[in-house]
Amino acid sequence: MRDNSAIIQTIGLKKYYNGESIKAIDNVDLSISRGEVVVIIGPSGSGKSTYLRSLNLLELPTDGSIIFNGVDIADKNVDINVHRQKMGMVFQHFNLFPHMTVLGNMTLAPMKLLGKTREEAEAKAMELLRRVGLENRADAYPSQLSGGQKQRIAIVRALCMEPDVMLFDEPTSALDPEMVGEVLELMKQLADEGMTMVVVTHEMGFAREVADRVIFMCDGKIAEEGTPEEIFTAPQNPRTKQFLDSIL
Repeated sequence: MRDNSAIIQTIGLKKYYNGESIKAIDNVDLSISRGEVVVIIGPSGSGKSTYLRSLNLLELPTDGSIIFNGVDIADKNVDINVHRQKMGMVFQHFNLFPHMTVLGNMTLAPMKLLGKTREEAEAKAMELLRRVGLENRADAYPSQLSGGQKQRIAIVRALCMEPDVMLFDEPTSALDPEMVGEVLELMKQLADEGMTMVVVTHEMGFAREVADRVIFMCDGKIAEEGTPEEIFTAPQNPRTKQFLDSIL
């Protein structure tokens, strides 16, 4: 049933490979409210990243609906590129264009897709760079940045598009441990400001501290969901408990 208060809702979402022999996502129903921070956890191969990537059709679902801002974007007649502009996506690897400066990386999409002038796009980019303390790196190339700097640039690059929701696919898993904190701190700031966020992560401290809701996925299904307190203190599903016992 459609939830009109949700910014994103998946109904009966499925992603199968090899016919039905591999059920990466198996009939997932989930509603995400505007301003909510939802963190998805679970073992490798549980369908977390496949689910996240399905939300903006980087993975094409086998079946089901994905309602974003009231539109079923899984409908083949919908221009997904229009809707993708309102979904920022940050990956494990930073996906910055190596031949462009930081400023070039940040202004390309707003100028091409939003029709902003160079002056407008650069003003917004510099405002965001100042916010993350990297305004002095505007003319640097990605190869001249640390991993933590690259990931913070990847996040503010997505924010240049003024998205309604931010999707994070294990944004810290490729970083050296000492750089993880600076990226998580920026994500916490976004959460505090009311950004709708869907985060796949292994950072349980972040999930416990920042999430409004934690989803535990297993075998392509949602096995359990609840507040961080419920999931981390008193998990109901044996698979959730087993998973948390193995990593905490």
